[in-house]
Amino acid sequence: MRRGSFRTTSFDVAALAGVSQSAVSRAFTPGSSIAEETRVKVFEAAKKLNYVPNSIASSLTTHRSNIVAVLLGNLGNPFYVHVLERFSQELQKQNRHILTFMLGEEMSTDSAIMKVLQYQVDAVVVTSAQLSTRTISLCHDRGIPVVLFNRYIPNSGAFGVRCDNVYGGSLIADAFLKAGAQSFLMITGDPNGTTSQDRVRGFKERLLESGVKRDAILEYEGQSNYDGAKRAIDRFMADGRKVPDAIFGINDIMAMGAMDALKVQYDLRVPDDVMVAGFDDIPEAARLPYRLTTVRQPIRRMVSATIDLLHLDDPKRPIEMASDTPIVGEFIWRDTILGDMPEGAVRSVDAQTAG
Repeated sequence: MRRGSFRTTSFDVAALAGVSQSAVSRAFTPGSSIAEETRVKVFEAAKKLNYVPNSIASSLTTHRSNIVAVLLGNLGNPFYVHVLERFSQELQKQNRHILTFMLGEEMSTDSAIMKVLQYQVDAVVVTSAQLSTRTISLCHDRGIPVVLFNRYIPNSGAFGVRCDNVYGGSLIADAFLKAGAQSFLMITGDPNGTTSQDRVRGFKERLLESGVKRDAILEYEGQSNYDGAKRAIDRFMADGRKVPDAIFGINDIMAMGAMDALKVQYDLRVPDDVMVAGFDDIPEAARLPYRLTTVRQPIRRMVSATIDLLHLDDPKRPIEMASDTPIVGEFIWRDTILGDMPEGAVRSVDAQTAG
């Protein structure tokens, strides 16, 4: 038989099972009201006919595709790989599907959303830094909620869920201060992203409040990835500056890149010669070469809160505007800061991204 020449329909299943076509539809819809005897009849008929429900055809009737688009802007940071995994797991539990778009220099968030709108998605999750109010309004006008994950865009009209990055940055600063650090280097990420900005702000403000001089707090841009952080260390060393007491990588992957450069290229010991901390608690941060002290983002809670905001089971509910939900992370104490573990921190042996 020629491929694609015949496809069983729900009407064929209904005829064989001796039920209505709507009964077939209900049998394959989780949570629908249908007698168990009827459901068994439908499934047996479907098995004999090799029938598989057509979700595209169903979406034409219900105007709901059960597809959520997730826009990812930086896979150079493994944190977002784990975020994507968690979104996939949670949406699959709800019998929903994920449509992933990767952003790069050649595609802006606005351009990606225009492509997303070619599909009948029920909602959009955005992890990148830039998004115009016009595009947000376009989605809302179509009844498609847009939620920002781990960031916010001031005055955009979008709502979102994020880690409390300002507070997390202050926890790192407190730990360095308690360990006796007096000079500091920050390896920063996207200068336009609120995630990096907030971590820098929380870290720097706590140091200044504690009496640290501004010229004792340096910043080098690390492009939010491993290689960028190594280059940042190289630039710092090439400038002939004194090795700082402590380095804060604004995310774990940059902290790990900095650690490797310090140890391999400059023969410096962590934490004896220089202390290092990160942010995110990606699983790799707990591995033996790093044992990185960090702030754990509560991915499970953040993803669950994001999905709740999308009100996927209540599509007629009005779309919320400009709400912002920060969730406090957890300070994870490992081996890259000297001294005793601060009060409230958690000593961690194994990698965890849960929370």
